Amino acid sequence: MLNLSRKINFQEISVKDIEKISTLKTPQEVIGLVKIPIWPTLNYDSLKHRFSLVLDNIQDPGNMGTIIRTADWFGINDIICSEGTVDVYNPKVVQATMGSLARVNVHYTNLAQALPQIKLPIFGAMLDGENIYNTAFGTEGLLVMGNEGNGISTDIERLITTKITIPRAGQAESLNVAIATAVLCSEIKRNSMK
Repeated sequence: MLNLSRKINFQEISVKDIEKISTLKTPQEVIGLVKIPIWPTLNYDSLKHRFSLVLDNIQDPGNMGTIIRTADWFGINDIICSEGTVDVYNPKVVQATMGSLARVNVHYTNLAQALPQIKLPIFGAMLDGENIYNTAFGTEGLLVMGNEGNGISTDIERLITTKITIPRAGQAESLNVAIATAVLCSEIKRNSMK
C-alpha cells in the first residue's frame, strides 16, 4: 500500500507516454520520478566496525544493480566505487536495485588514493585466494570486487591485506561478480554472527 503521508505528487499519463519514458519493452504501469540525491562525503571513520564493499571497475549495469541490492540485503551501508565503475544512475542499474539504491550510499573515488587512508582490513576476491570458509573476517573491513573480465586491477591488488576465494567444486571457470559478491557477503555476515 502506498504511503501517502509524504508529500508525493501524482500525475496520470497515458500508456503511450509511459512507453516513451521507459527503457523496457513492456513497462510497468507506474513510473517514479525522483531527485538524484547528493551523497554525503565519504567519512572514513564511519566505515569502522562494519563491512563495506569496494567495486573496482564494475561495468555491467545489471551486476552493479544486483550488487547494490545484495548490499542492502546484508545491511551494508556503503559501496565505494572506482571512477571507472558504471554510473549508479544508469537506468538499468536503478531498475536492478529494486529500490535498494535509496538505502545504500554509493561513493565514487580514486581507490588507489582512498583505500590506504581507510585503515581497515582489505579482503580481495581472487581466484587464488584463501578459502573463504577458513577465513576469519572479524567485524570490520572492506571487500573488494573486481571487473567482470579482468578482476581486481594491479594497483588495487597491491593494497589487499587478505586475498580470498570461493572454493570451486565444479568446472566453471569463474562466477559472475554479482553472484560472487552475494556469496562473500553471506559468509562475512555468517562469520560475524559467531
